[in-house]
Amino acid sequence: MKQILTIVQMIVSVILIGLILVQARGTGLGRTFGGGGGTSFARRGLEKIIFKLTFVTVAVFLVISVLSLLF
Repeated sequence: MKQILTIVQMIVSVILIGLILVQARGTGLGRTFGGGGGTSFARRGLEKIIFKLTFVTVAVFLVISVLSLLF
């Protein structure tokens, strides 16, 4: 059980790193320094899905981490 949780945790962590890198790559200099007018914080389409998926992946990672401590 412990080995399965460790393998799943490693897979989820790689997915999480990928999701974070995709989000960081999508921000340009104009967006960083507020060059987009008032819509610089609006998330739309695929960016919004990736943003929500990142939170879900973090929650899964935390649950797996707690489970691996218990077992």
